[in-house]
Amino acid sequence: MEYTLMHKNIPVLDIELDEATGSVQKLGTVHRIEHLPLGTVDRHGIVDRTALNTWWIDRCIPASRSGIRQALEALNISAPQLLLTRCFGLSLSDQYWVRPQGNDLQWEKINFFDNPFSEDIGDVLLGKASKTTGFDFRSPDNTSDGYLKKRWKIIDGKRCLLKAGSNPFMQQPFNEVIASLVAERLGIPHVPYTLLWDDGVPYSVCEDFITPDTELVSAWRVMQSMKKGNSISVYQHYLNCCEALGVSSIRHAVDQMIVLDYLIANEDRHQNNFGLVRDANTLEWLGAAPIFDSGSSLGYDKLPGQILSGQGVECKPFKKTHTEQLKLVSTFDWVDFERFAGSEQEIRTVLDQAGEYLDTARKDAILTAYASRLERLMELSQMQVKEDKLGEDVEQDIAQNYERSHMDLI
Repeated sequence: MEYTLMHKNIPVLDIELDEATGSVQKLGTVHRIEHLPLGTVDRHGIVDRTALNTWWIDRCIPASRSGIRQALEALNISAPQLLLTRCFGLSLSDQYWVRPQGNDLQWEKINFFDNPFSEDIGDVLLGKASKTTGFDFRSPDNTSDGYLKKRWKIIDGKRCLLKAGSNPFMQQPFNEVIASLVAERLGIPHVPYTLLWDDGVPYSVCEDFITPDTELVSAWRVMQSMKKGNSISVYQHYLNCCEALGVSSIRHAVDQMIVLDYLIANEDRHQNNFGLVRDANTLEWLGAAPIFDSGSSLGYDKLPGQILSGQGVECKPFKKTHTEQLKLVSTFDWVDFERFAGSEQEIRTVLDQAGEYLDTARKDAILTAYASRLERLMELSQMQVKEDKLGEDVEQDIAQNYERSHMDLI
């Protein structure tokens, strides 16, 4: 089918989508090249169909999503990317969408920021659907990423994301709340999370930090805006890309993220869950996005002994270990360690809400390991070591793996 890629009400590019796979098959007239998604235009000013297709498919639910196979069967859909056009490709993370050619639809009438949306897809994705036919596909859940079960819901007029954890500990929702508390102690911009229980299952809840006039551009997309030299580290490449885009003071925001991720032992800060925010109307860059999506932390999938030892903790997005990643921090002068007084008890209060999911030994291990990292951070802050070893760079970023899992389906 033939569509026009839209940016709010601005026609950007005519495209043809394959009805069987949902992929971008052909490119047509370019209307506003400056409004194309970042990283989809090559250095000669030509639209890169492969890059655009990657961006488009990356909007869909990943094949790694928990329960996605059962959900697709219930919806009678063969692949998640075929859900995209059912909701015009609309998202609650940016203002892009596709309009069928010959149609006069306007963004104001269909966007999910200002208009209600169906809960059918969210129900199916969480395994709570009460019907088997007649689904309303107008939902931002069609364009949600990540491997955990999640859904968007309008709560008191606000667009909120509900996200579950993974068996057997279901720890991620509690970790999101704890990450918010630690970020607050650090005094860094972050998305606040709360807990919600539904049918005995815990979910983290956060309000959408993107508005009808802003959009999130992932670090992955930012790093596609320039070619990375072999002698340039992943970290430096990200800083270089931000500088080239005119985003100032990004180094401090990255410092803050690295310190938070060390304290909570975050294992999944891949390049799709941090980035920049820009004005969707003027394309002006507004700065770093607030910290979000920190649930895969605090030994979420490990046994108490492993949590205490700290062995096997993965690190992203720049270095292989948190110790090496901390060496990228330009200064710790902004960290006020006095603000951490009482933080352990505050964390225990959150963990105590987990009931049967977390036993005493597990909670004690989480707290002991956290206290040890906090103490170590205090020591490191007194003997600053600034180093960016190219040999310690991450070998492959999981955001790229997500894209490959999408592409395997087409």
